[in-house]
Amino acid sequence: MAGSTFIRKLQTRWGVQSVWQVLVILLVFALTGISAMYIKRPIFALLGIDANDPFWLRMLVWLITVLPAYQILLLLYGFLLGQFSFFWAFEKKMFSGIRKLFSR
Repeated sequence: MAGSTFIRKLQTRWGVQSVWQVLVILLVFALTGISAMYIKRPIFALLGIDANDPFWLRMLVWLITVLPAYQILLLLYGFLLGQFSFFWAFEKKMFSGIRKLFSR
C-alpha cells in the first residue's frame, strides 16, 4: 500500500482529480524522458559531439538542443494524453522559477 500512498500524495501535490490522472501524468513524464534520450543521439551525431568531447561542451549542446525539445515533447505528449492544461501550467511555473534565478 506504500505505492498507493505515494500516488495519493502526488494527487494532492499536483492538485489533480483522480489517481488515473496521476498515472497518466507519470506516463507523460516517462514517454518524454525516453523520447529525449532517443533524440539526443541523432542531434549529437549530427553536430559531431561524442563522449570524447569535453563535458562542458556536451552539457552546453544538451542545454541548447535537447532541453527545449524535452519541453516541447512534454507539451505534445500532455496534449495527446489529455493533460495539456496540467503540463502548460507546469511549464509556466518552471520557467517562472528559472526566470527568478536570473533576475536576482
